[in-house]
Amino acid sequence: MPQHKEIEIKFWIQDMKALRCKLRAAGFRCITLRTHEHNTLYDLPTQALRQRGELLRLRKYGKNWILTHKAKGSTETHKARIETETQVDNGKTMAAILAALGFQPTFVYEKFRAEWSDGKGKVVVDETPLGNLGEIEGSARWIDATARKLGVDASAYLTSTYADLFFDWKQRTKNPANEMTFTAIGKLLH
Repeated sequence: MPQHKEIEIKFWIQDMKALRCKLRAAGFRCITLRTHEHNTLYDLPTQALRQRGELLRLRKYGKNWILTHKAKGSTETHKARIETETQVDNGKTMAAILAALGFQPTFVYEKFRAEWSDGKGKVVVDETPLGNLGEIEGSARWIDATARKLGVDASAYLTSTYADLFFDWKQRTKNPANEMTFTAIGKLLH
């Protein structure tokens, strides 16, 4: 999994069934069925990565583990940043290596994700404890064209991270949860 420039937007999904119909009508195919994903963000005790606008994530996606670094990027209409990923054979061992290097878990979140593609870019459908979110990832022009096909207005674009969305939600709802997991938040989406 090489380094690449990730350009994306998120949007809230109001009707999952309608979105799937629009994806099919727009020529998208489901390339990854609904799969559980568990993510842990890591940082140094000084929060050095966060202060630089970077992210280090260990993700378990189905049975696969992926370590990702995201560099500081820009968030204008679309979020853009360099992303470097590699598969990891053993996630628990990788977590132990990160701990030995001084990295600590700073945020945990989970979701169920299905991935769709038209061969030019990707749309992911995420069922999260906060609600259903879509991500459109590709070139900026392709993102905008795809959003129009799916009925997503540019005013609905989100460039927030999942951590940002969680902490905004936590502040609004006064929920005591400290992680964005179905168990911590207390509801399971179907």
